[in-house]
Amino acid sequence: MNTLPEYLIEAEKNHGHMCPGQVLGVRMAMLGCRLVGVDEPKAGKRLIVYVEIDRCAADAINTVTGCRLGRRTLKYRDFGKLAATFLNTGTDEAVRVVALESSRDLARECFSHLPTKKQQQLEAYKTLPDESLFSWERVRVRLPEADRPGHPLVRVMCDDCGEGINDSREVVRDGRILCRACAGERYYEVTAG
Repeated sequence: MNTLPEYLIEAEKNHGHMCPGQVLGVRMAMLGCRLVGVDEPKAGKRLIVYVEIDRCAADAINTVTGCRLGRRTLKYRDFGKLAATFLNTGTDEAVRVVALESSRDLARECFSHLPTKKQQQLEAYKTLPDESLFSWERVRVRLPEADRPGHPLVRVMCDDCGEGINDSREVVRDGRILCRACAGERYYEVTAG
């Protein structure tokens, strides 16, 4: 595993700027990997990470772990929390790491000599011990075969729109196979023209 300064340089390059969320994400990923016994996170597909927020920290976690949506090693759960679960698929060990709300106040207390909240948080998140920034707990993650990295296991067609659906993501209603959009979970609206 690289050092914190090395990951921060890489994270800034990948994300486009450095911010407190990037530092927390890098630290969170380094801790999560250590806790599940993954020393080389970017090697192979034995690490799967579930991120619970779509903010800066998610990019930083991707930087450290190499986990990506397209490789099916990064999973996104929209919980709006600065948290992530790290699963070692070789051992089935998993840990959920959460950024502590108290770390913001701690940053202000410990680094009040710095002029801005951002500078205080950047310095705090780089230097404070893991225990001051995060809580963590061992968890069990049930990873269905259809969610594992690799080629799709099964593919069906939606009876309404005719689009293909991979890996049991379809909805069966009144004996008809529907994609989630046709089943009423559409996040978009079709417009004319």
